[in-house]
Amino acid sequence: MKAQYAILRFAKYKGPEIGHIESHNERTKEKYASNPDVDTSRSRLNFHLVTPQRKYRAEAEKQIAEAGCRTRSDSVRVVEALVTASPEFFKGKKKIEVKAYFQEALDFIRKHQDPKTIISAVVHMDEKTPHMHLCFIPLTEDGRLSAKEIVGNKKKLTQWQDRFWEHMVKKYPDLERGESASETGRDHIPPRLFKEAVHLNRMKEQIMAILNDTNPFNKKAKLDELEALLGKYVPGAEALRTKLKKYDAAYKALTAENAALEKQLGASSKESVRKKLEINEKLLELDELHRMVDGIPPEILQAAKQVAAHKPQER
Repeated sequence: MKAQYAILRFAKYKGPEIGHIESHNERTKEKYASNPDVDTSRSRLNFHLVTPQRKYRAEAEKQIAEAGCRTRSDSVRVVEALVTASPEFFKGKKKIEVKAYFQEALDFIRKHQDPKTIISAVVHMDEKTPHMHLCFIPLTEDGRLSAKEIVGNKKKLTQWQDRFWEHMVKKYPDLERGESASETGRDHIPPRLFKEAVHLNRMKEQIMAILNDTNPFNKKAKLDELEALLGKYVPGAEALRTKLKKYDAAYKALTAENAALEKQLGASSKESVRKKLEINEKLLELDELHRMVDGIPPEILQAAKQVAAHKPQER
């Protein structure tokens, strides 16, 4: 099965283009020549989780004026969040299940942005993959207009992605978070690798439980169980170890880089200490993962040999 990703993207709009996104989101046009994926015969299936009370631009100007914010012609007045998931995630799901996914995403946005600033949240079912366009006015908690503060730079966007995945995965455990760069621009360990390691550990525990419960009377049945589990566990552990090699190399380079920094600035310098703490945190994560997947117990290796010897006898 292909990986299924939770997807959240942001776009900022300042002036006349707000009307264009409204026309697209609210399906006010008869034809969509610029987007051939829109199947207007299915547009009746689209639905709102937040229905706009007036035009996007008018609502934005109203709330901005009520907050007493000064604006320039290039001020961002509307932020759009596009929420979706990999096409595989939606396969076989009923409309009520699709709606529940986007409602969960809306609940997440409402935790981090004043719900009153959300102009519209509409789910499109008339394109290839269901997705939600959620538009809000970027007003901060203290009443300032600042898309930069809310959506932020690359670092903050990464934090948004991390929090979104952490929220959605509680209800949809098969969703993964795509790999992203860390604050330093280096690869960090994505949460899905820890998820893989936990899954492998569970399989390891199952295998050990079967081995402990095997006796001459149930040996054949237990060997069949072992064959199924080992067929997933052994290749899975090897694959995860291969993935970790990439991070081993990256963190080795970071350690060497920090040693050079200490030599240049002194071991007690603020920058050197910050870098060392950052590297130590990453190395602890890496060590934890290695402990979870390295060193297949000898009992499991022996069981794999037994299964391999058992299979030819049955043919």
